[in-house]
Amino acid sequence: MAKIVVAGSMNMDLVIAAPRLPVIGETILGSGFETIPGGKGANQAVAAARLGCSVAMIGCAGDDLFGKNLIDNLKANGVDTSGIKILQGTPTGVAVILIEKGNNYIIVDPGANAMLEPGDIQNHEELIRNCDLVITQLEIPIETVKHVLKTAKRNNVRTLLNPAPAAELGNELLEMVDVLTPNETECEIMTGVKIKSIEDAKTAARILLSRGAKNVAVTLGANGAIYNCGERLVHKPVRKVRVVDTTAAGDSFSGALAAALSDGADMDSAIDFANAVGTLTVTKKGAQTSLPYLSQVMEYMGG
Repeated sequence: MAKIVVAGSMNMDLVIAAPRLPVIGETILGSGFETIPGGKGANQAVAAARLGCSVAMIGCAGDDLFGKNLIDNLKANGVDTSGIKILQGTPTGVAVILIEKGNNYIIVDPGANAMLEPGDIQNHEELIRNCDLVITQLEIPIETVKHVLKTAKRNNVRTLLNPAPAAELGNELLEMVDVLTPNETECEIMTGVKIKSIEDAKTAARILLSRGAKNVAVTLGANGAIYNCGERLVHKPVRKVRVVDTTAAGDSFSGALAAALSDGADMDSAIDFANAVGTLTVTKKGAQTSLPYLSQVMEYMGG
């Protein structure tokens, strides 16, 4: 069984659907309000665990009901939570998510996630040393992200960075990344390339590769993904499905890609697997509630 460590964020998602976005000063009626476990780190941890990996999470939660519920949900999905620090008097991270015609608009208050420090990574270096791959994202402080990558490289452990929320990243950081999984918006911010076509995405991927990332997989939503096999850039489309909610689609892709690569798959077949997982995710509502299990993915890929 592949071993994965996720160092990252945990949020409680406050989700509501609306027929359209309100304009400034306007109140409109929504529907279907729910609180759903989320956060990019926790989403990716649950995604990998549901796909058969042994997963441990390093992160921070507040000593509130949201924090307790998030940790309980991770445990229920088989994730090792021994690396999660509970902070007294600090709120757990939350994300306010508005769903409009299958698209999501998200505002995040990091809360306890902003308190995950390099020292916390150092305290759990043994978890990293003994795993096959480390996943991290940008919903935790950038200095902590750098320490995660440095710790993994020091222990000869493969790294996957999902660069979200979007930010400009230095070459020194990118050189420590074995697999980079940006979406179109994140690519544009990191490279300055406006992505309006498959060729634009390939151009952006080339720039990221030239800056040090060893492998790049750009997720393009309904258009699939662009990735590199050595120097060759490949576009893999996805099947068309009825989109219910795109929340966690990128997270499930990253978790699935990590799971497949950790299990020995090559990049080509790993992308096929990750595309399938991401596609299944958008057919259901919510973050962790939408993440598929391995049996469902195998049935979908075989159909």
